[in-house]
Amino acid sequence: MQFADLALARRLEATEAYSCAQFAQARKSLFPDCSSDWTRIGGATVVFDGSDSPVTQTFGLGLFEPLTPDILDEIEAWSNKRGAPIQHEVCPLVGVEALDLLCTRGYRPIEIASVMHQPIPERASKPPVHRVELIQPSEANLWSEISARGWSHQHPEFLQMLRDFGVITANRENNPCFLAYATVNGNAEPAAAGALSIHQGVALFIGATTLPEFRRRGLQSALLAARLRHAHALGCDLAMMAAEAGSESQRNAERNGFRIAYTRIKWKLT
Repeated sequence: MQFADLALARRLEATEAYSCAQFAQARKSLFPDCSSDWTRIGGATVVFDGSDSPVTQTFGLGLFEPLTPDILDEIEAWSNKRGAPIQHEVCPLVGVEALDLLCTRGYRPIEIASVMHQPIPERASKPPVHRVELIQPSEANLWSEISARGWSHQHPEFLQMLRDFGVITANRENNPCFLAYATVNGNAEPAAAGALSIHQGVALFIGATTLPEFRRRGLQSALLAARLRHAHALGCDLAMMAAEAGSESQRNAERNGFRIAYTRIKWKLT
């Protein structure tokens, strides 16, 4: 049995930190003139991917080393140099003293997320109902288009930004991307997208979305099953996912065997 303890939290947070750092690294590789960068300070992974990017934040703050004012000074100086908002995803297992320090420094909570996990082997043998395929490098733009259209259907003004994000996601290291297909008039059409980020035996499930016209057909369940099988084949023993606390995404994850490890808060310096 996997307990929701400090050892588990460190594995989960290290995986999401790796995923964000690889996103910044992939953007830098694709666009060498951009200012994306990342570093480690006081055990935390600090990522800059532009002032408006959701990737611009830290992971693991206070989890691998005790949080101190000097560590916050260094992180804030590194971020201020790049004109970045200073934001930290913080696991509650850092303890009350670390959270109190953030309050004292003028940080406030801006997001709450459920971090979930499940062991991989017990679900890895179930084949998906729909056709799901691992994309080839030449299909990065197609994957990005399906992902962007799925995520932006209620906010079309974000379509181009999400296309750009999708291309970068598909070019990250250790980041297999998948398409699920629906049958339309006898033909298979790409209808849903999802990805993994693999780090030291942990598979982070990210980017799952379905085109509006194909929802409620079981495509996300098929994507989940296919990604579990792929993660198992790569030797991963643990799956993880993060979602807005109490959201439909959290409920869907729990229906598919994920358990909440802890509730994480994002803090921003005001």
